[in-house]
Amino acid sequence: MSEQQIRSFIAFDLENDSVINRIASIQKSLLQTNADLKMVEPKNIHITVRFLGPITPEMVDKVYASMRNIKFTPFNIQLSGLGVFPTINYPRVVWAGITDGADQLKRIFEQLEPQIHDLGFAPDPNGFSPHLTIARVRSGANKQRLVDFVERQENYDFGNIRASCLRLKKSQLSPKGPAYSTLREYCP
Repeated sequence: MSEQQIRSFIAFDLENDSVINRIASIQKSLLQTNADLKMVEPKNIHITVRFLGPITPEMVDKVYASMRNIKFTPFNIQLSGLGVFPTINYPRVVWAGITDGADQLKRIFEQLEPQIHDLGFAPDPNGFSPHLTIARVRSGANKQRLVDFVERQENYDFGNIRASCLRLKKSQLSPKGPAYSTLREYCP
């Protein structure tokens, strides 16, 4: 990535301390499984609508213009349950699920995707699956304990958040982990 490139993504932030605290609590429990996990800092957890990767500073305003074409009104998102990607037999990511609000998030993604494609971005190879990444699995150590714990939390209630502002975020990687900042914000 050249000096001019900005690692970026489009997301909704959580902005609810109660939800963030519940996520931090479940993360502490996940660590007690002794699985080989890298936790996402609770303050960094967000709902990614579209990962963009490296973009130029000139592309920031073009992406923002695409975001402003999206039609949505603020809505509630219910966060519930734990799961893993890609499969329970091969967990690489631990996520918190989204129940209420998932359809609205999918509609936002479906409006955004063709516009992002028009800017030269390849189609998202994974499609869109509404979730919040809360941990990454680094190895298979204690995998069964992790899987058992995740399966017991399939209905865990994290609470809900209000999705009112779609944000273009910058991700700066460092040895301490990523630091996120908002480049542009669209609040219809």
